[in-house]
Amino acid sequence: MMSRRSLLSLAPLSALAAACSPLGALNGLNRVTPGDGGVRRLVDGAAFGDDPRQKLDVWAPKAAAGVLPVIVFFYGGSWNSGIRDGYGFVARALAARGFVVVVPDYRLVPQVRWPAFVEDGAAALKWVQANIADHGGDPARVAVMGHSAGAHIALLLALDRRWGVAGAIRAAVGLAGPADFLPFVAGGVAEAALGNAPDLADTQPIHFARGDAPPLLLLHGADDTTVLPRNSRRLANAVSDLGGKAKARVYPDLGHIGILLALSKPFRGRASVLKDASDFLLLQLTA
Repeated sequence: MMSRRSLLSLAPLSALAAACSPLGALNGLNRVTPGDGGVRRLVDGAAFGDDPRQKLDVWAPKAAAGVLPVIVFFYGGSWNSGIRDGYGFVARALAARGFVVVVPDYRLVPQVRWPAFVEDGAAALKWVQANIADHGGDPARVAVMGHSAGAHIALLLALDRRWGVAGAIRAAVGLAGPADFLPFVAGGVAEAALGNAPDLADTQPIHFARGDAPPLLLLHGADDTTVLPRNSRRLANAVSDLGGKAKARVYPDLGHIGILLALSKPFRGRASVLKDASDFLLLQLTA
């Protein structure tokens, strides 16, 4: 049982779970919540490019038996914020379920705009292909996963062959992913990050829906007002209509931040996000 002091420290995060607060507030989650044991960080800050933001961490179970499937997790933050150190709780949760987990940073607005953060995601995937076997991961069994803007990056890498890594991705999971969100809100974060694209359709994962896409699991909270649930439903329907494998699941009483917090130990009772995502990826990566 958690101490009274621990419970009090979680009170602000309970409020965060019900709100659409900035993702930057999640950076303290590792310090105030109990984490999953039996895992370790194998790599801290490996470079996959020359920019200081182009670094990644690798997490894995301590007592791994054999070569494990791999998840590359991209965090969100409106393409303008975030740091991998704030998402150790995600890496630990997934690694405890039998995966090698890679968490990359990527360049952010205003330093860059479209498509630099997607290019960084592709570069991180290429690093994984070249190096993950040295850390107990199987380069032939790689999935991508992301939340919010990170889901946008993950889905584009899985669907759009132009980035050169789609063929290496066996499955993808999106949490509250923006997949079909044109037109942009004037002056909003999407316009700031993506509005320079010569063809705005190229910024939309749904534009690249295809029947031979890797299997997709698109998870969303019904109460998400930041990225509406229709994004996940529309992409799942588009891929399915073309003969592909895609499923959307919408959880009641869960918002934009809540679906991410549901991966952390204190909030797993709110929704089966961790179980649904890890069961799906284990099935796809061990078939």
